[in-house]
Amino acid sequence: MKFSGHLATHITPTWKHQYVSYEEMKAMLYQAVEEAPAVESVEEDILKRHFANFDETFFNFCDKELKKINTFYAEKLAEATRKFATLSNELKIALEEVNQKTKTKPHHMLKKRTLPSKKAQEFKLAYSEFYLSLVLLQNYQNLNHTGFRKILKKHDKLLRVDIGGKWQKEKVEASHFFTNRDIDKLIHETEHTVTTELEDGDRQKAMKRLRVPPIGEQQSPWTTFKVGLFSGSFIILFIAVILSAIFYSDIPNNNNDDNDQQIETLKIAFRLYRAPFIFVLFIFLIGINIYGWRSAGVNHVLIFELDPRNHLSEQHLMELAGIFGVVWAISVLSFLYAKSLSIPPFINPLVLVVVMIIFLCNPVKVFRWEARFWLLRKIGRMVSAPFFAVQFADFWLADQANSLVIALMDLQFLTCFYFTSNDWMNFKATEHCMEKDFIFRPIVNCLPAWFRFAQCIRRYRDSHEAFPHLVNAGKYSTTFFVVVFATLRNFHADKYESAFDNPYTYAWMISQIISSFYALTWDLKMDWGLFDKNAGENTLLREEIVYSSASFYYFAIIEDIMLRFIWIVSFVLTENKVLSTDFLTSLQAMLEVFRRFVWNFFRLENEHLNNCGQFRAVRDISIAPIDSSDQTTILRMMDDDGDFVQNRHNKQNRPKTKKSKDPEKKQLLQAFRSSMNDLTIDMQGTKRL
Repeated sequence: MKFSGHLATHITPTWKHQYVSYEEMKAMLYQAVEEAPAVESVEEDILKRHFANFDETFFNFCDKELKKINTFYAEKLAEATRKFATLSNELKIALEEVNQKTKTKPHHMLKKRTLPSKKAQEFKLAYSEFYLSLVLLQNYQNLNHTGFRKILKKHDKLLRVDIGGKWQKEKVEASHFFTNRDIDKLIHETEHTVTTELEDGDRQKAMKRLRVPPIGEQQSPWTTFKVGLFSGSFIILFIAVILSAIFYSDIPNNNNDDNDQQIETLKIAFRLYRAPFIFVLFIFLIGINIYGWRSAGVNHVLIFELDPRNHLSEQHLMELAGIFGVVWAISVLSFLYAKSLSIPPFINPLVLVVVMIIFLCNPVKVFRWEARFWLLRKIGRMVSAPFFAVQFADFWLADQANSLVIALMDLQFLTCFYFTSNDWMNFKATEHCMEKDFIFRPIVNCLPAWFRFAQCIRRYRDSHEAFPHLVNAGKYSTTFFVVVFATLRNFHADKYESAFDNPYTYAWMISQIISSFYALTWDLKMDWGLFDKNAGENTLLREEIVYSSASFYYFAIIEDIMLRFIWIVSFVLTENKVLSTDFLTSLQAMLEVFRRFVWNFFRLENEHLNNCGQFRAVRDISIAPIDSSDQTTILRMMDDDGDFVQNRHNKQNRPKTKKSKDPEKKQLLQAFRSSMNDLTIDMQGTKRL
């Protein structure tokens, strides 16, 4: 692998603008060589002047790069030194408290001083996160030195001189970021502290906890093979499902001679299998999201506060989606060929859903149990939104649930169908589980919006700021009106010959229009941070964008506008009986999942840019207690990372700084002071800054 690829793979995404500009410097070299006059057509002095002028420009650029790297390294080292001192002091105080308690005990009861298990776990987590930050800084140090060495060697090779080698020795190898070895000492002292104080001298156990995965580690070929295997198998089985549903005539029903009954059977099966399929599709698209975030350098691991040492990659999610996709297709085929297999047909969708639920809730520590338990915890926090402080992953998950409403309503239909049908082969009408259910289905329809509404109210309660939280709560409250008027419209539908004679139709349409405009505005302006008046050359976007082409953003804007109002097309086609309600509902559900898939890219990008302004590559964790007097201030600071993100300062709104005789020194001092504020973080992994 070339160094440019190696650098791109191994950089810390949050610091990507702070590394040596290797590609830019390489382009400068090649351009200088291309623009140089031919040796045969000019005198040697002219050629030397050309390269001398270039060298002046090139090494001035190198000086700026070296200054940038030295400054950033000094800032992060000062921050790391302060954090280590704080953690060590907190550990010392905790151990002294334990010693004071042991002194009061009789001599025969004295044991080696040990921290309470909960306190010890807090310290282990804090040191683990701190150790990761040290390794990332050490990697930053090594990559920049290698980058300078490579580019200066290339300079000497192309220009056939030795100036680059001399500059390397005189400047780079004498610079602070290269000669300083404090980071190595901090790593050694952290390892020693964790080994002796937290793991009772067991270095192997300590290093297992502190272990950092290889940066830029590739997926195993076996995982890649399984993704391809299950994805290919699903495609083949899916085609078999479609062909069987169209051409196979022996579909289970109450009366083999009744074609209408066969159609009704397929409708019920369609509704029972739709929710599992939507969840499989959703998991696969989240895998693509992760791939896109990782490729663009969006630090989703930090944003979701995942364990950097142990979390699912995009291939793991795609593999999971492929496996469940195959299971789903086999279950559908088993339903269609139930008579030939001599099994009850409607046992198949029930078994499929039960298997998926058991997989998620299985308490045994197998099948990615860390990821499953993380998801269950987040679901629990989402459901009990008003009673817990809201983290980014909590409201992100609730937003995903708002795009899975149809799948959740299908699960309600499945539950109603199996609990109210005594004989699954000789079933009666199912309208009481669908159109005629005016209680449970509206409640399920409102639940995702209620979760986000409750989270917004909780954020307002914690921060006492009406904007954006109460305004955002208002957005989700419009869903309640849409559901209520839709329910009343269906309830009174039999009283009117036409839908347009029903007054609740107009109430529903007005509330739907308001809700769609409200949500669209929030998507584009607040969640994605677009339409910034200071966007500069990124017309209608924002000053800084992460993804490579602006066309992605324009596509997303148009796509979001269209899919926010897709319900109008569905309503017109349904009222004119052009397409069936079930088909349009399914299509609308798939398109909403796709809309959320696109939304995820730009929502995480906006959150990442806000974090990039703080150059935070790992979570800042401290076990220092928070004074109650500081609670309001901390919650307000925490709120900056919440439901919407303010972009970083641009040229127009950047705060003015006072002049200093030594701007370099003042920049370092400001960074050092700000690093002291990064320590008031709770042990639950919640970002407070």
